[in-house]
Amino acid sequence: QLQLVESGGGLVQPGGSLRLSCAASGFTLDYYAIGWFRQAPGKERDRVSCISSSGGTINVADSVKGRFTISRDNAQNTVYLQMNSLKPEDTAVYSCAAAYGSGWCKLKEYDYWGQGTQVTVSS
Repeated sequence: QLQLVESGGGLVQPGGSLRLSCAASGFTLDYYAIGWFRQAPGKERDRVSCISSSGGTINVADSVKGRFTISRDNAQNTVYLQMNSLKPEDTAVYSCAAAYGSGWCKLKEYDYWGQGTQVTVSS
């Protein structure tokens, strides 16, 4: 069964850091673009960042540019989101998703989704 499982969320103070992981099972990530998305209460779900299947192209939302970094380790079948300098407005449920094939990850439709992990930034 194709599954994505997020981990690494939690409660952190403003200015702190978290590293989210997206682990795949039932398939290998080598041929999939991966996106990180977040949704806060009362707000639309937004794409935070994505990375192509090859890792050659990356997209980062303006709201997190310079603070968040996406990376992938195909040997571990895992994609990461390093979040630094966290702000209260970063509070949301963070989900990862996979889209098959090569190409620009920003343009893809994501078919496989994880359940999400809660990130809360508060003092």
